[in-house]
Amino acid sequence: MDNLTHSLVGALIGQAGLKRKTGLAMPALIVGANLPDVDSVCMLLGTQALALRRGLTHGPIAWVLLPLALAAILWWYDRWQTQRGRRPESGAPVRFGQLYLLALIACLTHPALDWLNSYGIRLLSPFSQRWFYGDALFIIDLWLWLGLGFATWRSLRLECRGRYFQGTAHVALAVALLYAGLNAARSELDKAMNTDSAVLIPNPVPLAFWERQRIAGDGDGRWWIEGREIGDVPLAHCDLESARRTDSDAQAFLVWSRAPYLERLPDGRWLLGDARFASRGARFSVVLPAGTCDPG
Repeated sequence: MDNLTHSLVGALIGQAGLKRKTGLAMPALIVGANLPDVDSVCMLLGTQALALRRGLTHGPIAWVLLPLALAAILWWYDRWQTQRGRRPESGAPVRFGQLYLLALIACLTHPALDWLNSYGIRLLSPFSQRWFYGDALFIIDLWLWLGLGFATWRSLRLECRGRYFQGTAHVALAVALLYAGLNAARSELDKAMNTDSAVLIPNPVPLAFWERQRIAGDGDGRWWIEGREIGDVPLAHCDLESARRTDSDAQAFLVWSRAPYLERLPDGRWLLGDARFASRGARFSVVLPAGTCDPG
């Protein structure tokens, strides 16, 4: 999911009561909820980022080490403030163990949320590069923004008035969990009921969470999106293994791709795309090296 959603979840976990566990709890929760996205710097690599994103920093080793690093930084910052005499007198004591536990909890919400969309996540990296897909929510969900954002604002407002504020966060987190669960169940039901195609991806769409873009495939590079055919030839028409060995962009794309297809361009070259993002331009496609595909 997007980083605003991750941040709001971290904030609401704090408003639910966890922020009282230690000083600097809210930074640990909000930053911790975004920690796995430190791999976003690899976006500077262009197509190569497809093979790097949502992998190592989203897997089990990172779940342990990233919160540890964050807790250490926050603990050091508290000591640094104390030494300089700038630590707020009203600030709660900072406990390293509690900081680590909160950062860990927040960090674990990240892969859970990222699993929900059709982009996918490699939950077991580096032990396995298998992708997992929830197909439940679009990567940016306006309804989650509105619900979580309002709940965070309401909880903070009640807190400022000296009233009970944790209940708002509890309800919001429960509703968000139910919302995500129902959407995931709906997509799994669509897959279970599919009898018309070898592969079905019920792709979530923006705004209309109750709808799905049905991407049906034959398992060999031919796809149909709401009746529109994607893919000019079977995947076997091109030597994709050779492309992996000779072209780093093609290798990165094939590591990431869930619904690969081949399309012949007007100039005779062959484009390798992914049916999930067939309408989103060059960022989600690569042009294969000359000689990779049969001339016919």
